[in-house]
Amino acid sequence: MRTEPTGKPVVVYGVSGYTGRLICEYLREFNVPFIAAGRDAKKVQAALDKIPGLDTVEHDVVEVSHDVASLTGLFEGASVVCNTVGPFIKYGPEAVEAALAAGCHYTDTTGEQDWTLHAKNTWGEAFAEKGLLLSPGIAQMYTTSEIAANIALETPGLDTLDILVLWKGYPTFASTQTIFTILKADWYHLVENQYVAWDHKATRECVVPGSHGTALTVPWGGMAHPVWFSDDPRVANVTATGGVFDRAVMDGVVATTGMFEEQIKPLEPAAQEAALADIAAGLQSDMPPRENPRINTSIDSVYASGPLGRAHVAIHGNQNYKQTGLLQAYAAYSLLQQPPKRVGFASGCQAFGHRELLGVLRQFGLVLKPIVTIHD
Repeated sequence: MRTEPTGKPVVVYGVSGYTGRLICEYLREFNVPFIAAGRDAKKVQAALDKIPGLDTVEHDVVEVSHDVASLTGLFEGASVVCNTVGPFIKYGPEAVEAALAAGCHYTDTTGEQDWTLHAKNTWGEAFAEKGLLLSPGIAQMYTTSEIAANIALETPGLDTLDILVLWKGYPTFASTQTIFTILKADWYHLVENQYVAWDHKATRECVVPGSHGTALTVPWGGMAHPVWFSDDPRVANVTATGGVFDRAVMDGVVATTGMFEEQIKPLEPAAQEAALADIAAGLQSDMPPRENPRINTSIDSVYASGPLGRAHVAIHGNQNYKQTGLLQAYAAYSLLQQPPKRVGFASGCQAFGHRELLGVLRQFGLVLKPIVTIHD
């Protein structure tokens, strides 16, 4: 175990968490040397010890403080930073500033629309000027549905996206923290190329493709799609909602949102944060079990429409956290070999191609072939 940077091409920051460990697992699959970093080296090592066969790829463990200077020193000599330390609106700026200073591409697994917007507006141009990628939100909850949206948009003349993301399982500790952190932010969907705020109490009852059932979904902080497609000339309108299949969990999310609006929102910011952290810790404080492909299924569904056309794309998959780990590892693997398709702020599909990312998910058995229905 080391506590100093060792010149590996990829740094995974936040490895003591569930998703960070999965990224390392898939970096091993791609035979990419990496540094596994976190604020507690013992916790990082304990996470790595659970990965079978990790000794077949070069890697080091580094303990680092969460500040720009320390992270810059860690990132120097690397090419790619994969960040999983969230909530990102709270902890992301230091990692992005350090990646920019060290000349590294930056990706993360955020589920926060406000962070995605902030990253784009604050650092997008600076990363572009250096020929670097800034890509927050490469993760199943956004990227797999983004793949479906881009497949639908292969049919010309469609300008409106209605996006549904559902998965079966329970959020990790970090994801739970994010769910409640985003309650403090404004949420947006895209209407005629303009951001329009959601009502925080909004819900949608959605038909689940491939079943006779429905699911309760929420805006989930607005999701990243309205931000990604805001500069896409093909798209004028984006609505995206998501959730888990377990209705009891979603009922709890809706109830907590209502309680926040009524009881917590009037408090001072510090009191808000403390109250939300307590709620999140009470719901999920332990590492969830490893995903089971028979149990932890997912569905990403996109309806695209225009004045004279319709398309529907559904991607059935499994193990959404493994999808995230794979997408992050592939992004790093690709960036070590060739420049991204777009520098500066870009989504996963904009940076690497939606068909390419779909191929990787299919290669590792995490999604079925998309079901595409077109009416024109």
